[in-house]
Formats: sequence, structure tokens, C-alpha cells
Amino acid sequence: MTHTPTRAAALARLAQFLPAAGRRYAETRNADDGPAGGGRSNVSELSPWLHAGLIGAPEVLQAVLAQHSPRAAEKFIAEVFWRIYFKGYLEQRPAVWADYCTGRDGALAAMARNAGLQKAYAEATDGRTGIEAFDVWAQELVETGYLHNHARMWFASIWIFTLKLDWRLGADFFLRHLMDADAASNTLSWRWVAGLHTKGKHYLARADNIARYTARRPGGALAAKGLVQDAEPLSEPQDYGRQRLDLPRPISPADLTEPFVLLLHDEAAHHAPLALPAAPAFIIGAARPDARSPGDIGAKARAFAAGAVTSGMAEAAATFGCPAAEWHAGDRLADVLAQTGAKRIALPYLPTGWTRDSLWPDLAPLVASGKVTTILSDVDRATWPYAKAGFFGVAKAIDDVLRECGIGTAG
Repeated sequence: MTHTPTRAAALARLAQFLPAAGRRYAETRNADDGPAGGGRSNVSELSPWLHAGLIGAPEVLQAVLAQHSPRAAEKFIAEVFWRIYFKGYLEQRPAVWADYCTGRDGALAAMARNAGLQKAYAEATDGRTGIEAFDVWAQELVETGYLHNHARMWFASIWIFTLKLDWRLGADFFLRHLMDADAASNTLSWRWVAGLHTKGKHYLARADNIARYTARRPGGALAAKGLVQDAEPLSEPQDYGRQRLDLPRPISPADLTEPFVLLLHDEAAHHAPLALPAAPAFIIGAARPDARSPGDIGAKARAFAAGAVTSGMAEAAATFGCPAAEWHAGDRLADVLAQTGAKRIALPYLPTGWTRDSLWPDLAPLVASGKVTTILSDVDRATWPYAKAGFFGVAKAIDDVLRECGIGTAG
């Protein structure tokens, strides 16, 4: 599948997938049929567009429930809420992200001093380990910028428990190449596989399981010889306590009465999902794909992130009939704002992760002075308080959240 970084492409893919979002998705979603031909028809592959904010979770849920009953679409709805859950969990434990970054940098430094680790890492990331399935996925990730969710779990498990490489190096490899790379989903998924997210509960890849769910790939089932059969979950000394959520209230026209700038970024690249109550006077786009990692960012990931913000800026400028400008990394936001004549910024919520890390130093003084209006979707606002521990708390609340947010059903 071609992932064009535009809202039109996102809506087209959603429309194409909708008939399969019910029971067919529930029955076939675990199969990794590979990227050949027309792409994976058993999963949506909407995640790159969702991460970039070219399309929003509420509109995806609304579209699915317009065609399927809640029971038929239960599995797909849960997958959408997993992304929301991970975001909410990390918002309440931002130290998990900070410690990941510190640990990643330490692991990279340790590898630079160890020729053996360098060799093992190169073999893994180049797809030269001799474990067919793992090698196929490593090469597929770099070439396409995407992996099936089940393949991501298998890959992470093999990386950690069979190859015995630092999980943070694997998480970094994903962040550098996935078009849908998300600080929360990626970090917490790797931690879950390792046994750190749900302490003591890890995930061990099995060759027979891999063969079963890759059987329909064009070349046949993928082999995975030599996987460890038993391994202890990883552990860590620290325990991440939960901090109180401080979420912005819903915005109203009264919040945006004076001329304002709309700031689009890597995780909110289009105005449509934001449902602005007033028109901006200026658009600023801030793409920061290089902030994902100290390493080189993959071509697919970089192009999608930059393209999403570029297309979002152009469409917002055309829709609202206003100018637009880019805020490049290294430039001062104050200098860009000086071009606009506006004194207020409408800012789509910056979740914990690299986008926030890269933009916040310039934005923090403006937030402190009351010049920023932050936009958060109703679904996020309603769901995140339930993301206190495991996903079960969110799963129990899904029906209530959908009802509270006015997201309808097909009956």
C-alpha cells in the first residue's frame, strides 16, 4: 500500500477498509500476509495517518460504527482505543519516556565502545541474523516504513530474548523507520514485550505461531529457527508512580476571539480533526522527524512526517484563506510569530514524546503567559483518566466514552 501523507489519502483508505472493519477484522487481523500486491486487506494500516493527525480517532470510530454494530466491530474499536490508552498512560508517567531516552543514549554509547555489540546490532538491523522471519521484517521495515502489529511483537521478542540486544536499541530502530512511530505506543509496546509494562508478564515469540500467521505470505510461511523457548522477563529497579492529569478544557469560540495562529505539528498535521470554532489568521507548520532519535531517520518515516505537515499547512491556508510559514528546527518561534501579527496560538495538544521535547522550550514561555489555547479531543479527554494501569480499565469504559462523546452506532 502507498501511504501518501495527505488527509484525502487517509479518508480514501478508511472508506476502502470500512467493509472489513467488523467480524472479518476480528477473524483475520492477526495474520501478517506481507506487503506484496495490494497491501494487507485484513488490517486498516490507518496508523500513519492517525499518528500524524491527518485523520482523527473520533471520525474513524464514527465511520466504523455507522456501518457495523459495536459487537461486530469490537476488536477494531479496541485497537483504536489501545493507541489512546498508551497515550494516556504515558501522560500519567512521563518519566517512562525520559528514562527510555536516557537508557537509549546509554545503550548507544555502550555499543560504540563494543565491537561485538556493533556487529550484532548491524546484523539485526540489516536483516542478517539467519532467522528468516526476523530478517524479512527488518528489511521490510526499512524498505516500507511499516510492519504488521503482530510482526512488531514477534520482532521485539526475538530482539530481546533470542538476540539478547538492549530493548531500547530496538525501540529506537522502530522509531527511526516506522511512518506511524509513536512515542507512547512504541515505547510501551516494547516494554510490554520485555515484561516491564505489566511486570513479570512478557511475550515469547514461537516458531509455530509465526508460521501459522504468516502462511499466506507470497513466499509461504516464514521460518524462525533457533528461538529461545524459555526466558525470564526483564526487570528494572524503579517503579513509575502515576501523576495527576492536568488536561485542557474543551475550547469555545470565546477562547479564540482575537486573531490567532494555528500551529500544526508531527502529531496534529491537519486542521479538520481539530474542529476549530474560529478561523486562524495564520498557519505555522513544525515538522520534527529528526527529533525521534539521535540516529538517522529512515527515508519513509521522514518523508511521511514532513509531507503530512506540508500538506496540512497547504490545506489549512487554502481553507481559511490565510498565509502559512514553516517553523524549522533551530529557528526561534518568536521570529516566525513576528511575521504573523497574531498574539495567540491555537496548539493541538503535545503529548509526552519527542514532538513535545523539541517544541516545548519555545512554547513554554507563551503557555506561561496565557497566550496559548490548547486543543485536546473529547475522546482523549474522556479516556485518558481510565489509563491508570492496564488496558482493562479503558476497555471497560469504551461504551461510556463513545456515548459521552456522541459517537453513534449502527444499531
